[in-house]
Amino acid sequence: MNKRQLTPLEGISYYSPSDDFQLNGRDGLVSISWHGKPAIPLLDEDFAALNSGEPDYDMVGRGIYQALRLDADCVWAAEYASVLKEAYPHIVAELGGQIVMLDAKEVDSPYLDRKINFLKIMALFDPDNAGLLLEIARTYMDKGSRLSSMQYAVVCWYAAEKQLAAALSMSPEDKHIRYEYGEALYMLGRYRQAAEIWSNLSDSLEPSEKARIEARVVSINAAKTPAVPPVDYLTALSVAVEQQHNGFNSDAAAIIEDVLSDSVFVDQFPMNEVYYLLGICYQECGQMAEAAEAFKRS
Repeated sequence: MNKRQLTPLEGISYYSPSDDFQLNGRDGLVSISWHGKPAIPLLDEDFAALNSGEPDYDMVGRGIYQALRLDADCVWAAEYASVLKEAYPHIVAELGGQIVMLDAKEVDSPYLDRKINFLKIMALFDPDNAGLLLEIARTYMDKGSRLSSMQYAVVCWYAAEKQLAAALSMSPEDKHIRYEYGEALYMLGRYRQAAEIWSNLSDSLEPSEKARIEARVVSINAAKTPAVPPVDYLTALSVAVEQQHNGFNSDAAAIIEDVLSDSVFVDQFPMNEVYYLLGICYQECGQMAEAAEAFKRS
């Protein structure tokens, strides 16, 4: 058996079965030899209940599913997903249902994390599906753009770019992937590369998307881009949120004012929530006239 280091996961213990271990279940419909496969992740309580026996079908399914839910990028994730796909169709169906449920309602950051992980598991089931990578990227972009989770902006936007680059390599002519990939590149300050990705794309887009990228390309060609990569401004705003939360309203206001001084950035990105936060800061500092103006723009 391959001895690659296993990923430590909370609540999971790994079991190394005998060479002749056979996973059997579903009234004989499942019969998988485990020879050459990695150690089996089991729930701690299932591992403790083994005594000297081997794990049964339900134990293996529970353990693998929980391991992937905890970390879809764990070591051996692809091998574990392959077992789920082959032997546990009810778990695969449940996973799809969870994603549909999350799509059906407005969710906050922890739910976005769950959605990303579920989508990553689905991508393990279907590794050639560029659309799944696109959805993972869009969810990262959503999380990285929210004022409530902007402290993760850098991580999220780089993760989105990685997913989109992989998706584009699978489906280079997909207009939706190219549009979003250009957006990620722009956010990371790779303006010229974004313009190249967006070239000859606008005619195939919806009017709002077409207008957006045409304006962006014009600004790139005219060297009228944000002074720093937009993701850096998002990071600065996350610091402002933290400062305001800790009661340092004047410091938070100063950070926000600095971000808002970049007119190119402000023109290209909605700032309603930011102006509202600035109004709160001014209000707490007793600057009522400034607060009223900020609230008016929010």
